[in-house]
Amino acid sequence: MDCAEDDCEEEAAVELHVPWDENRRVCTAHARVWAQKDGVVPDPLPGHEDEWP
Repeated sequence: MDCAEDDCEEEAAVELHVPWDENRRVCTAHARVWAQKDGVVPDPLPGHEDEWP
């Protein structure tokens, strides 16, 4: 599954739980940016646990 961010072709590795919007599945690079926002909770997808600190 590809990253949900526009113009990103990386594989999704993290599901973001976004309280003000729908959950989204993104690559680790985008997850790092989103995880810094208040209330966003990153959750590694099965099989990608070693990619997320």
